[in-house]
Amino acid sequence: MTPFGKKIREMRAERGIALKNMAHAIGISPAYLSALEHGHRGQPTFYLVQRIIGFFNVIWDEAEELERLARLSHPRATIDTAGLNERATELTNLLAHHVRKLEDADLDALIALLRERLKGRIGD
Repeated sequence: MTPFGKKIREMRAERGIALKNMAHAIGISPAYLSALEHGHRGQPTFYLVQRIIGFFNVIWDEAEELERLARLSHPRATIDTAGLNERATELTNLLAHHVRKLEDADLDALIALLRERLKGRIGD
């Protein structure tokens, strides 16, 4: 599951909306919406994210949060470290080889650390 898929699933559940009803309303198949929620599809397009925002009728902070989560939700992220120093390549490979072994607490700690260290340097 991706952060975006999890959020959409939560929003549907909170509002009591069936997957097939939402899919029909935003012009996609229920199978595609299910795959998007479960992380079996790539990052959603800007256009699709806007349709979802409109469907849920959210504004400002909640809409920005959905856009942010969509940007962070490609289930097959790749990182090109060509031209970067060896530590960047080492970090990338450590994550690639061991991310499946990390527990939720480990992931939360690493995400918090990265966000803190990158505060003011990134938009996500």
